[in-house]
Amino acid sequence: MVAQAIVAVGAAGGGIEPLRRITERLSRNCGATVFVVMHSGAASFLPEILSWHGKLPVEFAREGAPIEAGRIYVAPPDHHMCVVADYIRLNQKPRVHNVRPAIDPMFASVAKAYHKRVMGIVLSGAGKDGAAGIVEIERLGGCALVQDPRQATSRPTPPSVCLSKTLPFG
Repeated sequence: MVAQAIVAVGAAGGGIEPLRRITERLSRNCGATVFVVMHSGAASFLPEILSWHGKLPVEFAREGAPIEAGRIYVAPPDHHMCVVADYIRLNQKPRVHNVRPAIDPMFASVAKAYHKRVMGIVLSGAGKDGAAGIVEIERLGGCALVQDPRQATSRPTPPSVCLSKTLPFG
């Protein structure tokens, strides 16, 4: 059963620390479904890292798996992760913004599936990935948050992503 609250997080390599802080603050009974796309070699170990610091079960997303509340799904290396009709879809379509997995396809798919139930978060980054997707989340009624570019490890966050709501992680 999909949660009422959907949290979609996109991060560049510098986003691992704020991502760890977010997941460690999620209570065991929060009931949200969390989707994570990260660009970096650390993504290969991300479920393990987040499990050490958080209370929710964390796993690599699997093709066709039904989405469950109270879980964190991480895009596996070299696969785009999307959501279609309460199921996870993985693909190896062409890179988006020169990366795979890319944040924009995940953000766009959760926005389309869950509209105002989505909170999208962009953490650290110097590229464009996540900019179009976070705008789509906001356009469809979701909440769009961006790490304060002054505190991001990778700078600058593209101006097109700097919406009215920023998150301090210092």
